[in-house]
Amino acid sequence: MKQTDPVFTQSTKKQIEELHRLGWYHSIQLRDGSVIPGLQSIELLQKRIAQFPIPQDLTGKRVLDIGAWDGWFSFEMERRGAEVVAVDSTEHKKFLVARDLLGSKVEYVIEDVCRLSPERLGYFDIVLFFGVLYHLKHPLLGLEKVCELATDMACIESFVTDDGSDLEATPRMDFYETSELRGQFDNWCGPNVACLLAFARTAGFPRARLESVMENRAHVTCFRKWETVLQSPGPAPVLTCVENAVSLNFDFSSNRDDYISMWFKTADANLTVSDVFPQVDEYGSRPVSVRHTGGDGWHLNCKLPPGLKPGWHYGSLRIRNSDFSNRLRIGVDVANEPVTVSDQSTGSHALAIAIVADGKTWERNLVHGGIDSWVSLWVRGMPPDARREETMVRVSGTELPAFFLSDTDQEGLRQINLPLPYGLKPGKYWLTVVQRGAESAPSEFELAAQ
Repeated sequence: MKQTDPVFTQSTKKQIEELHRLGWYHSIQLRDGSVIPGLQSIELLQKRIAQFPIPQDLTGKRVLDIGAWDGWFSFEMERRGAEVVAVDSTEHKKFLVARDLLGSKVEYVIEDVCRLSPERLGYFDIVLFFGVLYHLKHPLLGLEKVCELATDMACIESFVTDDGSDLEATPRMDFYETSELRGQFDNWCGPNVACLLAFARTAGFPRARLESVMENRAHVTCFRKWETVLQSPGPAPVLTCVENAVSLNFDFSSNRDDYISMWFKTADANLTVSDVFPQVDEYGSRPVSVRHTGGDGWHLNCKLPPGLKPGWHYGSLRIRNSDFSNRLRIGVDVANEPVTVSDQSTGSHALAIAIVADGKTWERNLVHGGIDSWVSLWVRGMPPDARREETMVRVSGTELPAFFLSDTDQEGLRQINLPLPYGLKPGKYWLTVVQRGAESAPSEFELAAQ
Protein backbone atom coordinates (compact mmCIF):
# COMPACT_ATOMS: atom_id res chain seq x y z
CA MET A 1 0.00 0.00 0.00
CA LYS A 2 1.07 3.55 -0.69
CA GLN A 3 1.02 6.54 1.60
CA THR A 4 -1.75 8.03 -0.56
CA ASP A 5 -4.19 5.33 0.61
CA PRO A 6 -6.35 7.37 3.08
CA VAL A 7 -7.31 4.39 5.29
CA PHE A 8 -3.74 3.15 5.53
CA THR A 9 -2.46 6.68 6.18
CA GLN A 10 -4.96 7.25 8.99
CA SER A 11 -4.09 3.89 10.62
CA THR A 12 -0.39 4.62 10.45
CA LYS A 13 -0.87 8.10 11.87
CA LYS A 14 -2.70 6.68 14.88
CA GLN A 15 0.06 4.15 15.50
CA ILE A 16 2.72 6.86 15.40
CA GLU A 17 0.74 9.03 17.81
CA GLU A 18 0.30 6.08 20.19
CA LEU A 19 4.00 5.22 19.99
CA HIS A 20 4.93 8.79 20.91
CA ARG A 21 2.48 8.73 23.79
CA LEU A 22 3.76 5.44 25.21
CA GLY A 23 7.43 5.99 24.46
CA TRP A 24 8.05 2.24 24.05
CA TYR A 25 7.54 0.11 20.95
CA HIS A 26 7.83 -3.26 22.77
CA SER A 27 5.99 -3.91 26.00
CA ILE A 28 8.42 -5.21 28.63
CA GLN A 29 7.38 -7.51 31.47
CA LEU A 30 9.57 -7.01 34.53
CA ARG A 31 10.66 -9.63 37.07
CA ASP A 32 7.89 -8.64 39.52
CA GLY A 33 5.25 -9.29 36.85
CA SER A 34 4.51 -5.64 36.13
CA VAL A 35 4.55 -4.49 32.51
CA ILE A 36 5.98 -1.40 30.87
CA PRO A 37 3.33 -0.83 28.19
CA GLY A 38 4.44 -0.41 24.61
CA LEU A 39 2.79 -0.06 21.23
CA GLN A 40 3.05 -3.84 20.82
CA SER A 41 1.51 -5.83 23.65
CA ILE A 42 3.12 -8.86 25.27
CA GLU A 43 0.44 -11.00 23.62
CA LEU A 44 1.28 -9.64 20.15
CA LEU A 45 5.02 -10.09 20.68
CA GLN A 46 4.45 -13.67 21.80
CA LYS A 47 2.30 -14.27 18.73
CA ARG A 48 5.05 -12.96 16.45
CA ILE A 49 7.75 -15.20 17.94
CA ALA A 50 5.36 -18.18 17.90
CA GLN A 51 5.32 -18.07 14.09
CA PHE A 52 8.80 -19.66 14.10
CA PRO A 53 10.00 -23.14 15.20
CA ILE A 54 12.24 -21.84 17.97
CA PRO A 55 12.64 -24.30 20.88
CA GLN A 56 11.51 -23.26 24.32
CA ASP A 57 14.81 -24.52 25.75
CA LEU A 58 17.79 -22.76 24.17
CA THR A 59 20.36 -23.77 26.76
CA GLY A 60 23.81 -23.84 25.19
CA LYS A 61 22.69 -21.95 22.07
CA ARG A 62 23.80 -18.56 20.76
CA VAL A 63 21.17 -16.20 19.35
CA LEU A 64 21.69 -12.97 17.43
CA ASP A 65 18.85 -10.44 17.39
CA ILE A 66 19.37 -7.95 14.54
CA GLY A 67 17.22 -4.85 14.86
CA ALA A 68 16.55 -5.43 18.55
CA TRP A 69 14.80 -2.07 19.20
CA ASP A 70 13.51 -2.14 22.81
CA GLY A 71 14.78 -5.71 23.17
CA TRP A 72 11.74 -7.92 23.90
CA PHE A 73 12.90 -10.68 21.53
CA SER A 74 16.47 -10.52 22.87
CA PHE A 75 15.28 -10.86 26.44
CA GLU A 76 12.86 -13.66 25.49
CA MET A 77 15.69 -15.66 23.91
CA GLU A 78 17.78 -15.10 27.04
CA ARG A 79 14.83 -16.23 29.18
CA ARG A 80 14.84 -19.50 27.22
CA GLY A 81 18.49 -20.06 28.14
CA ALA A 82 20.43 -18.68 25.15
CA GLU A 83 23.52 -16.51 25.10
CA VAL A 84 22.25 -13.45 23.21
CA VAL A 85 23.81 -10.62 21.23
CA ALA A 86 21.49 -7.75 20.24
CA VAL A 87 22.36 -5.48 17.32
CA ASP A 88 20.91 -2.18 16.19
CA SER A 89 22.09 0.52 13.82
CA THR A 90 21.67 3.19 16.48
CA GLU A 91 21.57 3.05 20.26
CA HIS A 92 18.11 2.85 21.85
CA LYS A 93 18.19 4.12 25.42
CA LYS A 94 15.10 2.13 26.32
CA PHE A 95 16.93 -1.11 25.49
CA LEU A 96 19.58 -0.17 28.06
CA VAL A 97 16.90 0.75 30.60
CA ALA A 98 15.07 -2.56 30.07
CA ARG A 99 18.31 -4.53 30.29
CA ASP A 100 19.14 -2.93 33.65
CA LEU A 101 15.64 -3.46 35.03
CA LEU A 102 15.69 -7.13 34.01
CA GLY A 103 19.25 -7.76 35.21
CA SER A 104 19.97 -9.05 31.70
CA LYS A 105 23.39 -10.06 30.35
CA VAL A 106 22.47 -9.54 26.68
CA GLU A 107 25.41 -8.01 24.80
CA TYR A 108 24.44 -4.84 22.91
CA VAL A 109 26.25 -3.95 19.69
CA ILE A 110 25.70 -0.82 17.59
CA GLU A 111 26.48 -1.55 13.95
CA ASP A 112 24.98 -1.58 10.46
CA VAL A 113 23.83 -5.07 9.50
CA CYS A 114 25.84 -4.98 6.27
CA ARG A 115 29.04 -4.54 8.31
CA LEU A 116 28.52 -7.46 10.67
CA SER A 117 30.99 -10.34 10.49
CA PRO A 118 31.79 -13.63 12.24
CA GLU A 119 35.26 -12.28 12.97
CA ARG A 120 33.72 -9.67 15.26
CA LEU A 121 30.64 -11.42 16.64
CA GLY A 122 31.28 -15.14 16.14
CA TYR A 123 28.64 -17.56 14.86
CA PHE A 124 25.07 -18.10 16.04
CA ASP A 125 22.75 -21.07 16.08
CA ILE A 126 19.77 -18.80 15.43
CA VAL A 127 19.57 -15.30 13.94
CA LEU A 128 16.45 -13.16 14.39
CA PHE A 129 15.89 -10.60 11.61
CA PHE A 130 12.60 -8.93 12.43
CA GLY A 131 11.41 -5.75 10.72
CA VAL A 132 14.78 -4.91 9.20
CA LEU A 133 14.86 -6.05 5.57
CA TYR A 134 12.65 -3.32 4.13
CA HIS A 135 14.76 -0.68 5.91
CA LEU A 136 17.84 -1.68 3.86
CA LYS A 137 19.01 -0.11 0.61
CA HIS A 138 20.82 -3.39 -0.05
CA PRO A 139 18.40 -6.07 1.19
CA LEU A 140 20.11 -9.03 -0.47
CA LEU A 141 23.48 -8.04 0.99
CA GLY A 142 21.81 -7.84 4.39
CA LEU A 143 20.41 -11.36 4.01
CA GLU A 144 23.84 -12.65 2.96
CA LYS A 145 25.24 -11.29 6.22
CA VAL A 146 22.44 -13.02 8.14
CA CYS A 147 23.28 -16.29 6.40
CA GLU A 148 27.00 -15.86 7.05
CA LEU A 149 26.38 -15.52 10.79
CA ALA A 150 23.82 -18.33 11.19
CA THR A 151 24.85 -21.96 11.60
CA ASP A 152 21.38 -23.51 11.92
CA MET A 153 18.53 -21.20 11.03
CA ALA A 154 17.39 -17.61 10.64
CA CYS A 155 13.93 -16.27 11.43
CA ILE A 156 12.92 -13.44 9.11
CA GLU A 157 9.95 -11.13 9.48
CA SER A 158 9.47 -8.52 6.79
CA PHE A 159 6.92 -6.22 5.25
CA VAL A 160 5.60 -7.76 2.01
CA THR A 161 3.32 -6.48 -0.72
CA ASP A 162 1.05 -9.54 -1.03
CA ASP A 163 -0.52 -12.25 1.11
CA GLY A 164 1.73 -15.11 -0.05
CA SER A 165 -1.15 -17.13 -1.51
CA ASP A 166 0.78 -17.67 -4.76
CA LEU A 167 4.31 -18.86 -3.98
CA GLU A 168 4.90 -19.45 -7.71
CA ALA A 169 4.32 -15.78 -8.50
CA THR A 170 7.05 -13.86 -10.29
CA PRO A 171 9.40 -12.44 -7.64
CA ARG A 172 8.92 -8.67 -7.54
CA MET A 173 10.03 -5.87 -5.26
CA ASP A 174 8.80 -2.27 -5.00
CA PHE A 175 11.34 0.46 -4.34
CA TYR A 176 10.41 3.55 -2.33
CA GLU A 177 12.66 6.46 -3.21
CA THR A 178 11.49 8.81 -0.48
CA SER A 179 8.64 8.31 2.04
CA GLU A 180 6.04 6.42 -0.01
CA LEU A 181 5.87 3.55 2.50
CA ARG A 182 4.23 4.60 5.76
CA GLY A 183 5.68 8.09 5.51
CA GLN A 184 9.16 6.97 6.60
CA PHE A 185 12.18 7.92 4.52
CA ASP A 186 14.12 4.78 5.57
CA ASN A 187 11.52 2.30 4.28
CA TRP A 188 13.31 1.46 1.06
CA CYS A 189 11.76 -1.66 -0.40
CA GLY A 190 8.75 -3.96 -0.37
CA PRO A 191 9.18 -7.49 -1.78
CA ASN A 192 6.33 -9.82 -2.53
CA VAL A 193 6.51 -13.15 -0.68
CA ALA A 194 7.94 -14.98 -3.70
CA CYS A 195 10.73 -12.40 -3.87
CA LEU A 196 11.46 -12.68 -0.13
CA LEU A 197 11.81 -16.47 -0.44
CA ALA A 198 13.98 -16.12 -3.57
CA PHE A 199 16.16 -13.57 -1.77
CA ALA A 200 16.70 -15.99 1.12
CA ARG A 201 17.75 -18.83 -1.21
CA THR A 202 19.99 -16.53 -3.25
CA ALA A 203 21.64 -15.27 -0.05
CA GLY A 204 22.78 -18.83 0.68
CA PHE A 205 19.98 -20.58 2.57
CA PRO A 206 19.20 -23.89 0.84
CA ARG A 207 15.69 -23.94 2.33
CA ALA A 208 13.31 -21.04 2.96
CA ARG A 209 9.87 -21.85 4.37
CA LEU A 210 6.93 -19.46 4.60
CA GLU A 211 5.30 -19.79 8.01
CA SER A 212 2.58 -17.12 7.78
CA VAL A 213 1.58 -13.66 6.59
CA MET A 214 -0.09 -11.37 9.11
CA GLU A 215 -1.06 -7.80 8.22
CA ASN A 216 1.48 -7.46 5.41
CA ARG A 217 4.21 -9.12 7.51
CA ALA A 218 5.66 -12.38 6.23
CA HIS A 219 7.34 -14.85 8.59
CA VAL A 220 9.96 -17.02 6.89
CA THR A 221 12.22 -19.64 8.48
CA CYS A 222 15.51 -20.14 6.65
CA PHE A 223 17.68 -23.21 7.19
CA ARG A 224 21.42 -23.69 6.57
CA LYS A 225 21.14 -27.47 6.12
CA TRP A 226 19.16 -29.87 3.97
CA GLU A 227 16.43 -31.97 5.55
CA THR A 228 17.46 -35.44 6.68
CA VAL A 229 16.38 -38.18 4.27
CA LEU A 230 14.21 -40.57 6.27
CA GLN A 231 13.26 -43.03 3.52
CA SER A 232 15.47 -45.91 2.37
CA PRO A 233 18.19 -44.12 0.42
CA GLY A 234 19.04 -45.02 -3.16
CA PRO A 235 22.50 -45.34 -4.80
CA ALA A 236 24.76 -42.37 -4.19
CA PRO A 237 26.05 -40.25 -7.09
CA VAL A 238 29.80 -40.05 -7.74
CA LEU A 239 31.34 -36.61 -7.37
CA THR A 240 34.19 -36.19 -9.85
CA CYS A 241 35.24 -32.54 -9.49
CA VAL A 242 34.55 -29.41 -7.44
CA GLU A 243 35.85 -26.13 -8.88
CA ASN A 244 35.18 -22.40 -8.99
CA ALA A 245 32.25 -21.87 -11.39
CA VAL A 246 33.68 -18.62 -12.79
CA SER A 247 37.48 -18.95 -12.72
CA LEU A 248 37.34 -22.74 -13.34
CA ASN A 249 40.13 -23.34 -10.86
CA PHE A 250 40.44 -24.22 -7.18
CA ASP A 251 40.58 -20.64 -5.86
CA PHE A 252 37.76 -19.95 -3.38
CA SER A 253 37.53 -16.85 -1.21
CA SER A 254 35.31 -15.95 1.74
CA ASN A 255 35.44 -12.30 0.61
CA ARG A 256 33.94 -12.86 -2.83
CA ASP A 257 30.55 -13.96 -4.08
CA ASP A 258 31.98 -17.28 -5.27
CA TYR A 259 29.95 -20.01 -6.95
CA ILE A 260 30.84 -23.70 -7.12
CA SER A 261 30.75 -26.09 -10.04
CA MET A 262 30.19 -29.73 -9.14
CA TRP A 263 30.63 -32.45 -11.75
CA PHE A 264 29.06 -35.78 -10.93
CA LYS A 265 27.83 -39.09 -12.30
CA THR A 266 24.47 -40.74 -11.65
CA ALA A 267 22.08 -43.06 -13.46
CA ASP A 268 19.17 -40.79 -12.49
CA ALA A 269 17.53 -38.88 -15.34
CA ASN A 270 15.58 -35.64 -15.78
CA LEU A 271 17.22 -33.87 -12.87
CA THR A 272 16.25 -30.31 -11.99
CA VAL A 273 17.46 -27.81 -9.37
CA SER A 274 14.87 -29.29 -7.00
CA ASP A 275 16.32 -32.82 -7.31
CA VAL A 276 19.98 -32.23 -6.41
CA PHE A 277 21.23 -31.29 -2.94
CA PRO A 278 24.84 -30.05 -2.85
CA GLN A 279 26.58 -29.06 0.34
CA VAL A 280 29.98 -27.98 1.68
CA ASP A 281 30.62 -29.61 5.03
CA GLU A 282 27.14 -29.59 6.60
CA TYR A 283 25.93 -26.38 4.89
CA GLY A 284 23.57 -26.85 1.96
CA SER A 285 23.36 -24.64 -1.12
CA ARG A 286 20.44 -24.65 -3.55
CA PRO A 287 21.61 -25.12 -7.19
CA VAL A 288 21.05 -22.30 -9.64
CA SER A 289 21.53 -24.66 -12.59
CA VAL A 290 21.68 -28.40 -13.25
CA ARG A 291 22.48 -29.77 -16.70
CA HIS A 292 23.10 -33.12 -18.33
CA THR A 293 26.56 -33.46 -19.89
CA GLY A 294 25.97 -36.76 -21.67
CA GLY A 295 25.81 -40.40 -20.61
CA ASP A 296 25.67 -40.54 -16.82
CA GLY A 297 27.40 -37.17 -16.45
CA TRP A 298 25.87 -34.10 -14.81
CA HIS A 299 26.98 -30.61 -13.81
CA LEU A 300 25.59 -28.07 -11.34
CA ASN A 301 26.38 -24.57 -10.13
CA CYS A 302 25.57 -23.31 -6.64
CA LYS A 303 26.67 -20.56 -4.27
CA LEU A 304 29.61 -21.20 -1.99
CA PRO A 305 27.89 -21.32 1.43
CA PRO A 306 28.49 -18.08 3.34
CA GLY A 307 30.38 -18.16 6.62
CA LEU A 308 32.95 -20.86 5.84
CA LYS A 309 36.09 -20.38 7.89
CA PRO A 310 39.44 -20.18 6.09
CA GLY A 311 40.83 -23.67 5.55
CA TRP A 312 39.87 -27.00 4.01
CA HIS A 313 36.27 -28.06 3.51
CA TYR A 314 34.50 -30.98 1.85
CA GLY A 315 31.95 -30.80 -0.96
CA SER A 316 29.38 -33.54 -1.57
CA LEU A 317 25.84 -33.97 -2.88
CA ARG A 318 22.87 -36.30 -3.00
CA ILE A 319 20.19 -36.91 -5.62
CA ARG A 320 16.51 -36.95 -4.61
CA ASN A 321 16.39 -39.74 -2.02
CA SER A 322 19.94 -41.05 -2.45
CA ASP A 323 22.82 -41.35 -0.03
CA PHE A 324 25.37 -38.53 -0.13
CA SER A 325 28.21 -38.92 -2.61
CA ASN A 326 31.89 -39.23 -1.93
CA ARG A 327 33.46 -36.05 -0.53
CA LEU A 328 36.06 -33.91 -2.29
CA ARG A 329 38.22 -31.44 -0.41
CA ILE A 330 38.34 -27.76 -1.43
CA GLY A 331 40.18 -24.83 0.11
CA VAL A 332 38.77 -21.44 1.13
CA ASP A 333 41.32 -18.62 1.55
CA VAL A 334 44.20 -21.12 1.29
CA ALA A 335 45.76 -20.05 -2.03
CA ASN A 336 49.00 -18.92 -0.39
CA GLU A 337 49.16 -21.45 2.43
CA PRO A 338 52.30 -23.64 2.64
CA VAL A 339 52.13 -27.30 1.73
CA THR A 340 50.95 -29.50 4.57
CA VAL A 341 50.66 -33.26 4.40
CA SER A 342 48.77 -35.58 6.74
CA ASP A 343 49.96 -39.00 7.95
CA GLN A 344 52.07 -40.43 5.15
CA SER A 345 51.75 -44.12 5.85
CA THR A 346 49.51 -46.76 7.36
CA GLY A 347 50.53 -50.31 8.05
CA SER A 348 53.49 -51.54 6.01
CA HIS A 349 52.78 -49.36 2.97
CA ALA A 350 54.40 -45.94 2.46
CA LEU A 351 52.92 -43.99 -0.47
CA ALA A 352 55.44 -42.30 -2.76
CA ILE A 353 55.02 -40.62 -6.13
CA ALA A 354 57.75 -41.84 -8.49
CA ILE A 355 56.77 -40.07 -11.73
CA VAL A 356 54.53 -37.16 -12.75
CA ALA A 357 53.90 -36.65 -16.47
CA ASP A 358 51.54 -35.10 -18.99
CA GLY A 359 48.76 -37.61 -19.63
CA LYS A 360 49.06 -37.22 -23.42
CA THR A 361 52.63 -36.24 -24.28
CA TRP A 362 54.24 -38.11 -21.34
CA GLU A 363 56.61 -35.20 -20.66
CA ARG A 364 58.04 -35.56 -17.15
CA ASN A 365 57.06 -32.95 -14.54
CA LEU A 366 55.42 -30.80 -17.24
CA VAL A 367 51.70 -30.82 -17.92
CA HIS A 368 50.02 -28.80 -20.67
CA GLY A 369 46.90 -26.90 -19.56
CA GLY A 370 43.74 -26.42 -21.56
CA ILE A 371 40.28 -27.83 -22.06
CA ASP A 372 41.43 -31.46 -22.18
CA SER A 373 44.41 -31.44 -19.83
CA TRP A 374 45.37 -34.74 -18.18
CA VAL A 375 48.05 -35.71 -15.69
CA SER A 376 49.49 -39.18 -15.15
CA LEU A 377 51.46 -40.29 -12.13
CA TRP A 378 53.04 -43.53 -11.01
CA VAL A 379 52.83 -44.37 -7.33
CA ARG A 380 54.71 -46.82 -5.14
CA GLY A 381 53.43 -48.34 -1.91
CA MET A 382 49.70 -48.66 -2.61
CA PRO A 383 47.97 -51.67 -1.01
CA PRO A 384 47.47 -54.55 -3.48
CA ASP A 385 43.69 -54.34 -3.08
CA ALA A 386 43.52 -50.53 -3.44
CA ARG A 387 40.57 -49.45 -5.59
CA ARG A 388 40.19 -46.47 -7.90
CA GLU A 389 37.05 -45.33 -6.04
CA GLU A 390 39.02 -44.81 -2.81
CA THR A 391 42.02 -43.11 -4.43
CA MET A 392 42.30 -39.31 -4.40
CA VAL A 393 44.89 -36.97 -5.84
CA ARG A 394 45.35 -33.60 -4.18
CA VAL A 395 46.42 -30.81 -6.52
CA SER A 396 47.88 -28.11 -4.28
CA GLY A 397 45.63 -29.48 -1.54
CA THR A 398 42.31 -29.69 -3.44
CA GLU A 399 41.06 -33.20 -4.15
CA LEU A 400 40.36 -34.87 -7.48
CA PRO A 401 39.31 -38.51 -7.78
CA ALA A 402 41.38 -40.93 -9.86
CA PHE A 403 39.75 -41.65 -13.24
CA PHE A 404 42.03 -44.64 -13.90
CA LEU A 405 44.10 -46.88 -11.62
CA SER A 406 46.26 -49.60 -13.15
CA ASP A 407 47.39 -52.88 -11.69
CA THR A 408 50.83 -53.02 -10.10
CA ASP A 409 53.64 -53.25 -12.71
CA GLN A 410 56.95 -55.13 -12.40
CA GLU A 411 58.56 -52.19 -10.62
CA GLY A 412 55.84 -52.07 -7.98
CA LEU A 413 54.21 -48.93 -9.44
CA ARG A 414 50.56 -48.22 -10.14
CA GLN A 415 49.49 -45.63 -12.71
CA ILE A 416 46.85 -43.00 -11.93
CA ASN A 417 45.25 -40.79 -14.61
CA LEU A 418 43.00 -37.79 -14.01
CA PRO A 419 41.92 -34.58 -15.80
CA LEU A 420 42.83 -31.11 -14.54
CA PRO A 421 40.38 -28.18 -14.38
CA TYR A 422 40.46 -25.86 -17.39
CA GLY A 423 40.95 -22.68 -15.38
CA LEU A 424 44.19 -23.53 -13.55
CA LYS A 425 46.74 -20.80 -14.23
CA PRO A 426 50.19 -21.73 -15.57
CA GLY A 427 52.73 -22.18 -12.82
CA LYS A 428 54.04 -24.65 -10.27
CA TYR A 429 51.69 -27.05 -8.51
CA TRP A 430 52.16 -29.95 -6.14
CA LEU A 431 50.50 -33.34 -6.08
CA THR A 432 49.91 -35.85 -3.32
CA VAL A 433 48.10 -39.17 -3.41
CA VAL A 434 45.61 -40.03 -0.68
CA GLN A 435 44.68 -43.65 -0.06
CA ARG A 436 42.87 -45.00 3.02
CA GLY A 437 43.95 -42.14 5.26
CA ALA A 438 47.58 -42.19 4.08
CA GLU A 439 48.98 -39.31 2.05
CA SER A 440 52.19 -39.32 0.04
CA ALA A 441 54.89 -36.69 0.18
CA PRO A 442 54.27 -33.87 -2.36
CA SER A 443 55.68 -33.99 -5.87
CA GLU A 444 55.93 -30.76 -7.87
CA PHE A 445 55.08 -30.23 -11.54
CA GLU A 446 54.90 -27.29 -13.93
CA LEU A 447 51.59 -26.46 -15.63
CA ALA A 448 52.28 -24.87 -19.01
CA ALA A 449 49.91 -22.64 -20.97
CA GLN A 450 47.77 -24.44 -23.56
